[in-house]
Amino acid sequence: MKNLIIFVILALFLQGCLWINKRGISDKYYNSCKEYYDAAGIYHKKCDENLVDWKEIYE
Repeated sequence: MKNLIIFVILALFLQGCLWINKRGISDKYYNSCKEYYDAAGIYHKKCDENLVDWKEIYE
């Protein structure tokens, strides 16, 4: 019973700390991605790291 109470309190406490977005689970509400083209005209997109990426789960 004590473990259940601790688990519920912990789950409620951490509920606001993690965010689910299009790329995975992050500790930030918005991911800042930088999109640019280099001198050769190649498109690049660099984003902040997530705690869990969906690509890692589905591979």
